[in-house]
Amino acid sequence: MPLLAVTGATAMASIAFAGTDGFDGQLPGTPPSGWTCGVTGSGQPKWTIEADADAPSPPNVLKQSGQGTFPWCVKDGTAITDGTVEVKFKPVAGREDRAGGLVWRWKDGNNYYIARANALEDNVSLYHTEGGRRITIKYVNAPVASSVWHTLRVEFSGTHIRVSLDGKPRIELDDAHISGAGAVGVWTKADSVTVFDDFSFEGK
Repeated sequence: MPLLAVTGATAMASIAFAGTDGFDGQLPGTPPSGWTCGVTGSGQPKWTIEADADAPSPPNVLKQSGQGTFPWCVKDGTAITDGTVEVKFKPVAGREDRAGGLVWRWKDGNNYYIARANALEDNVSLYHTEGGRRITIKYVNAPVASSVWHTLRVEFSGTHIRVSLDGKPRIELDDAHISGAGAVGVWTKADSVTVFDDFSFEGK
């Protein structure tokens, strides 16, 4: 019993950042409170809180409905080196791209990791963005239905990264391009219209 108690306390102490955001309690039609949104490259992304009766945890979701090279939105106050980040997302529309993604170790709008699931291509991809350039690390085929809620999760520790879609691991490898602490958040591409819900994270 004492050993279990000490182990539990150690685990609690090792988590410096943890939280969830279902985007409820915010006013629809407004930018998300507690988040910083922007774009890598150019364009005019539009990140807003919207009501969605189909949300996994009603009533609200975070929606990206503008256009930009790589729109992103990161959770304020997060600085995680090793941990997990997860979100539910629904790809709604987009002719060039129809995707939802997660970012972590986000230093600024030009430097971060991305995991993306794309409904037009039916794949899951892992990238690093450095100096504003997005570079592919790996992608794998995976079913990503449009207008359906999916769960995207990333676990990262040191150089090790695991990306899962709908509970199934899709990419697992080591990559050392971006190290140290950074923010976590969500991401889309081009003309993707995507909604997000139940964002969660923990780490140190």
